[in-house]
Amino acid sequence: MFVSDLDRPWHQTPFPIQGFHIRSQNDVRSLVTHCKWVIIDEAEVREAIEQTKPGKRVFSRTTKRSGHERESVQLPPLNIKEPVKYDTVTTMRKELKVSRKLMMDAEASLNQVFEAVRQHEAPDLRGVAIVTQKMVSSVVRNPDAMLWLSRTRHHDNYTYRHSLNTAVWALVCGRQLGLNEGLLNHLGMGCLLSQVGKLDLPARILANEGKLDSEDFSVYRTYVERGVTKLADSGLSRAVLSVVQGHRERHNGSGFPEGVRGDRIPLLAKVAGLSEYFETLIGPRTSAEPMTPARAVTLLYEMRNIEFQEDLVEQFIQAIGIYPTGSLVELNDGQRGIVVSHAPERRLWPKVMVMTDCDRRPLKSARIVDLAKYNEGRGAHDTLTVAECLPHGTEGLNPEHYDVTGAESRWNLSRIVGA
Repeated sequence: MFVSDLDRPWHQTPFPIQGFHIRSQNDVRSLVTHCKWVIIDEAEVREAIEQTKPGKRVFSRTTKRSGHERESVQLPPLNIKEPVKYDTVTTMRKELKVSRKLMMDAEASLNQVFEAVRQHEAPDLRGVAIVTQKMVSSVVRNPDAMLWLSRTRHHDNYTYRHSLNTAVWALVCGRQLGLNEGLLNHLGMGCLLSQVGKLDLPARILANEGKLDSEDFSVYRTYVERGVTKLADSGLSRAVLSVVQGHRERHNGSGFPEGVRGDRIPLLAKVAGLSEYFETLIGPRTSAEPMTPARAVTLLYEMRNIEFQEDLVEQFIQAIGIYPTGSLVELNDGQRGIVVSHAPERRLWPKVMVMTDCDRRPLKSARIVDLAKYNEGRGAHDTLTVAECLPHGTEGLNPEHYDVTGAESRWNLSRIVGA
């Protein structure tokens, strides 16, 4: 069954998303603990596995799996040795100024590596290592800045964008888990280099990456081993190579290249795989329709203990929020804007930079509304909430056009974010 509503506000419960499928007795017990009644949406059905011709299956990132691929695998909770608790020590405004050049340097470093690989030369990874260390430091200081830039900057090359954004999601999740900075460096560098093997694949396969028939998918899945081979003699640590090797493995053994499962997948590879999958959903190639972050979060939650370990999924959602930084949203009064940051204790009430009025007319000067503070002491009928998450690139919602005036700061996003 699909639970569409509760007898209390969602943010007063531990459920990390609004609306989810009941898949186990544990889900039922959790609902009984917190609710006296719930609303079930009987019309909610799972998509059927797509078919092209008879007997020829299409492999898609959002295809619902059947048989052993939907098998649920239970593991003990993740155990991070000596987890680090990171505090946000700088403002988003200050960190954005530092991170803008960093993202440009990261793209340039990846370009150098990828060009060397295309020319069948040994890549010089020193630039990527330096960039990774700076990205880790930035995310440790304030995770929202890198998330903002990853969602609002424009990248001409899909592979660069995908690698960079995957690394940012992974580092933000790793920070939430309490991984030390050494492990975060391994994680970030592994994510940046995880797509290297795709440089050897035919262009037609990459262009249809989200929807391949069985023959093309067999070729596509070789990119992981190709990447490992190209990087094997580059002096990378075993931890970084394990991320490249294992980022497409899945919790229930349905991944590739080796089909390992559960605790045989290294933790850093698990984080990278989850982050890479999420980025593919919300930022696919131009030929595919992007999923809104809120819908992608819902899909991840449905896949817990199937393709991704349950507590890792929940930690990821805690780290990025229901409406991640950089998500375009519409409020329940019709105003539209972009999420600036969120607080774990108020998952459904983020800070929003409002860019239009209630009739969707652009504002001359955008303003920041902290929904959690705004709703303090207000009744249910007077609260301001997110009504829906909008697709990336929605017309009329470009944050670079605004000087932002908020209660805490003022800055020009066109200078900070860049084109």
